[in-house]
Amino acid sequence: MAQREHDTRKRSNDPASLILTSLASGAKHGHALSKDIESFAGIRLGPGSLYGAITRLEERGLIEPLDVSDRRRPYQITAAGTATLARHVVEMRRVADVGAARLGLDLRAWS
Repeated sequence: MAQREHDTRKRSNDPASLILTSLASGAKHGHALSKDIESFAGIRLGPGSLYGAITRLEERGLIEPLDVSDRRRPYQITAAGTATLARHVVEMRRVADVGAARLGLDLRAWS
C-alpha cells in the first residue's frame, strides 16, 4: 500500500508539469529550472529526469529552446505548453477540491 501511495504522489508531481509551471514565469536554463522547481515544489529533479522531460516537452512542442547564453540553453513555454499547463492545473484543482471535500478540509486554512 505504501508503495502505491508513493507512486500516486510522484504522478501528481511529474517532471513535465513542474517544468511547465516553472517556465510559466519566464525562460530558464536547466540549472535555473531545477532550483525554481525545488523552491516551489520541494522536489529535486535529477539531471536524467530533468533533461529527459525537457527533451519530451520540446518534441511535443510544449517548450522551445532559445539561443545559447553563456554556454547554457534556456527554454521557454510555447502557447501549446501554456494551454496544456492550464488544463493540468484545472484538473489538479478539481481533484484537490474533491479530496478536500471528502476529508472535510478547508484548504484555505492550509495556505
